[in-house]
Amino acid sequence: MSISAYLKEIGRGTKGARSLSRAQARELMGLLLDNQVSDLELGAFCIAMRFKGESAEELAGFLDAVAARQAPWPQPEVPVVVLPSYNGARKLPNLTPLLAALLAREGLPVLVHGCDTEDRRIGTQAVWSALQWPVLAAPAALQPGQAVWMRTRHLLPALEKLLQLRRRIGLRNPAHSIVKLLDPLERPLPGRTALPSLVVGSYTHPDYAHPMAETLALRQASGLLLRGTEGEPVAAPNREPASQGLLAGQTCFARSAMHSSLYADETAAAPQLPQGLDALQTAQLIRDMLGGHRPVPAPIAQQVQQIKILHAAMCAPNPHNLSQLQGLSRD
Repeated sequence: MSISAYLKEIGRGTKGARSLSRAQARELMGLLLDNQVSDLELGAFCIAMRFKGESAEELAGFLDAVAARQAPWPQPEVPVVVLPSYNGARKLPNLTPLLAALLAREGLPVLVHGCDTEDRRIGTQAVWSALQWPVLAAPAALQPGQAVWMRTRHLLPALEKLLQLRRRIGLRNPAHSIVKLLDPLERPLPGRTALPSLVVGSYTHPDYAHPMAETLALRQASGLLLRGTEGEPVAAPNREPASQGLLAGQTCFARSAMHSSLYADETAAAPQLPQGLDALQTAQLIRDMLGGHRPVPAPIAQQVQQIKILHAAMCAPNPHNLSQLQGLSRD
């Protein structure tokens, strides 16, 4: 089926392009995922959307299409914390696995999903493998206190295929925005009701914060949005990033960025972390932090607390938990 009608809407340049409705975006992404378009049209779509950018309605529709094609998951006892990890690290250590482990220590089930789309960065999969931590190749019931990794191709092969176009075209495409907000557990087993997850979505540029929050609102989803470290969903070791919490699509707190040197506790000063580590060296650094031989950076510890409080409110939205959420706000 031709997508030329959609290309005419989104491909008119930065000033003339028009955004699609949520329903149109769902249909278009469905055609792409079902391999119903030519390579020429696929390339035209990627370039057109790269110039135009995704609206919240479009991103919500794209996510709808992905959710309809994902494998069904056994539903967990409590909401799963989802860490989409797709950027990797170029300079600072990739501490996404550290965040996952700290959350699991707090008794939360954690699913980290991702894949590498370029070779110059240290991806989470390589660090996870060096740590020899659990890996999933198919949906499975996640238990409290468990952290697992799953590659995108095991979630939806067609989605990873879209992501890997970056290697051929040299540019990101809407798939990179989709995965940053993707909840793999959204589709339950037949006859079961889905338990919403808590998605930790990261962005590299402040301009992305509003459409990502609007997308979560449209889909009535819960999550923590932050300006991640080199695009990873973990706070930078020397600076607590601006963040926003959403509960069932409603913003429940917003925090401004703050350098760790401004913390009242002098012990929270940013540790000097080595740069340019490979996967094995990063894994050892994470082991040292988990073993107490190196301090966990204060911004990451603060991020863990934000996620814990948000998770508690998802499980039990009572006055106490909601009050704690509101107390996280900082201008």
